[in-house]
Amino acid sequence: MGKKVLMAMSGGVDSSVAAYILKSQGYDVIGITMQIWQPEDACDISNNGGCCGIEAVEDARLVCQKIGIEHHVLNFRDIFAKKVIEPFVADYLAGSTPNPCIACNRHVKWVHLFNLAKAYGASFIATGHYAQITTHPATGRLAIQNTNNPKDQSYALYNLTQEALIKTLFPIKGMDKADVRKIAHDVIGIEMANKPDSQEICFVPDKNHAAFIQAQTGKPLPSGNFVDMDGNVLGKHQGVGKYTIGQRKGLGGFGRPMFVVDIDAAAGNVVLTDNENHLFTSTMHIHDITFMSHEKIAGELKCFGKIRYAHQPAPCTITQQGDTITCIFDQPQRAITRGQSAVFYDENGLIICGGIIT
Repeated sequence: MGKKVLMAMSGGVDSSVAAYILKSQGYDVIGITMQIWQPEDACDISNNGGCCGIEAVEDARLVCQKIGIEHHVLNFRDIFAKKVIEPFVADYLAGSTPNPCIACNRHVKWVHLFNLAKAYGASFIATGHYAQITTHPATGRLAIQNTNNPKDQSYALYNLTQEALIKTLFPIKGMDKADVRKIAHDVIGIEMANKPDSQEICFVPDKNHAAFIQAQTGKPLPSGNFVDMDGNVLGKHQGVGKYTIGQRKGLGGFGRPMFVVDIDAAAGNVVLTDNENHLFTSTMHIHDITFMSHEKIAGELKCFGKIRYAHQPAPCTITQQGDTITCIFDQPQRAITRGQSAVFYDENGLIICGGIIT
């Protein structure tokens, strides 16, 4: 057998095909399923195609058995709760909109997979992400490249370090989802070939963030005021944890379309506007930065900025001052949101750096 690799198995089609590819390439593959959220008895998440359900664990076991590799299930619920769930709740209550998948990648999956790799004597870890690692021609540093694949997941992986990238494999890289499903069905012969993709947030399958936060805290969300941009009270809201910048639905009846333009958690106010143009801005500041193809930003750097998972990277200029990056977009962008991640790419799609929007 070739070099040993720890393969993160979610029970989904992507990680299943990734494991098969590694095995066919001669790697000694060990499947690892990290239980991070699901309870022991049942999990509705699995019915929605999530990566956390009890059924997903069983699917991962069956795939490993089918392709002839080891499979281990490990409990990371406490770590996930501390590193992902608790910050998720705190951020929403503070008026920010966090991205828990990015936090999970950074603080749970890669850290602990590498620890496990040492224990198992593995040289690499691997996942089923649609991502491609390449070397920047000028800096010589490794970077994840946006492949322009509709399934590209580079945005969610911006905070991987050089040490992580050099020991990480992405077997399905820039493959089309249809081709991945075809391999699963025609070559491997597994039943989950047509399994739905994972939910955006696995532990909030119904997308009701407020209900989840309320269940976690054990108390109702503190109500406050809807106010306009001049501070005039427009009505009562049901807690800042229910809202995010740019939101239009679920605000109540005002007789005209209204949008969330700001959240002042300290004052308990959700600021509304009936002019959608107020949601567009050109400047944002980013902290908690991870550098990838570059070690730092010297002077002004022209690049492309992505402010949410579904956002098309837009031309911008970034500068660095201390631990903060300032970004100025060539054209104003809609609903730049505190707590979300901003990721910057060069003209070839290589990640320069990324961080959290303040």
